[in-house]
Amino acid sequence: MAFPQQRPRRLRRTAALRRLVSQTSLSPNDFVAPLFVKEGINAAEPVLSMPGVSQHTIASLRAEVNDLVALGIPAIMLFGVPAHKDARGSGADAPDGIVQHAIRQLKDDHGETLVVMVDNCLDEYTDHGHCGILRNDGSVDNDATLDRYASIAVAQATAGADIVAPSGMMDGQVGVIRNALDSAGFSDTTILAYAAKYASALYGPFRDAAECAPKFGDRKSYQMDPANAREAIDEVALDLDEGADIVMVKPALAYLDIIATLRTEFSAPLAAYHVSGEYAMVQAAAINSWIDGDAVAMEHMLAIKRAGADIVLTYFARRVAELLGV
Repeated sequence: MAFPQQRPRRLRRTAALRRLVSQTSLSPNDFVAPLFVKEGINAAEPVLSMPGVSQHTIASLRAEVNDLVALGIPAIMLFGVPAHKDARGSGADAPDGIVQHAIRQLKDDHGETLVVMVDNCLDEYTDHGHCGILRNDGSVDNDATLDRYASIAVAQATAGADIVAPSGMMDGQVGVIRNALDSAGFSDTTILAYAAKYASALYGPFRDAAECAPKFGDRKSYQMDPANAREAIDEVALDLDEGADIVMVKPALAYLDIIATLRTEFSAPLAAYHVSGEYAMVQAAAINSWIDGDAVAMEHMLAIKRAGADIVLTYFARRVAELLGV
C-alpha cells in the first residue's frame, strides 16, 4: 500500500528527479566575486587568512577577471589597498588612485559584458582604519564623512564604475551619493547599499586582505548590533527611500533570518555578502580534511539563495562557477 508521506522520498530517488523538483537553483549569474587590488606590488600576494584569495596587481587582476568572465560570472566587487594612507583617505577619490586605475582597465577589457561594482568607504584608505573622518575625540563625524563618500562616488563613476556600493553605514549616505552622482551627470550609475551591515566578528580575514583593521576602538557605533533584527527593516527602508537600487545584508550565513525577512518586506533586488570569516572557516576545515570544502561551499550558497537573496557576493564565486560548469 502506498502512503502519501512516501511522495517526497519517491521524488528524491534519482539525481534527475531531484533536479526536476528542485526548489532552489544556482547559476554563475547569481554571484559577484570580491577582489582586492593593491598599489605598489609587483606580483599577486596571497592572503594567508583567506586561502585562495590574493591581493592583486593590475595585471593579475585583469587575468583573474578574464577567467571569471569566461566562467559566466557577471560582476566583481573591487576593494583598493593604496600605497599611502592618511587621515582623510585621500587615495579613495584620487583620479589616479589604484581603484580608479583598475576600473578603467577592466572596462577597457570587458565593456558592458562585466558589471564593475566598487566599494565606497574610507577604511581601506585611512591611516586609522575607521570608515569615516574622525573628530578630535576619535569618534566618526557622520556629516564630514558623507562629503567624502560623495566625492568618492563621483570619482568611481568617472572612472567607469557601473555600481557604487557605500558600506560605511553612515546616516544619509545613500541620499548624498545619489544627489552627487545625479549632479555630476551620472544618473544611470547604480547604488548598491550595504543597508544591513552588522558589527560582526566575521570580518577579520577581510581586514587582513584590505589592510584596514581599526588602529583603535571598533565600529559598533555605526554598524548594526547583531542582536537586532527588526532594525534591518528600518535601515533598508531608509536606503531605498534615499535612492538605493539594490540593498545588501552582511554577513550572510549568520543572518539568514534577516535575509528571509527582508525578502518578504521588500521587492528590490536583495544581495547578501558571504564574508571572509565564513569563507575562511570552510577553507581551513577543508585543508585539514575535516569537511568536503566544495560540498559545504555549495550548501552555503544554496542556503543563502533559499533564504531569499538574489545576488551573492562570495570569495567562492570562481570555485562555485567551476563546479556548476561541470
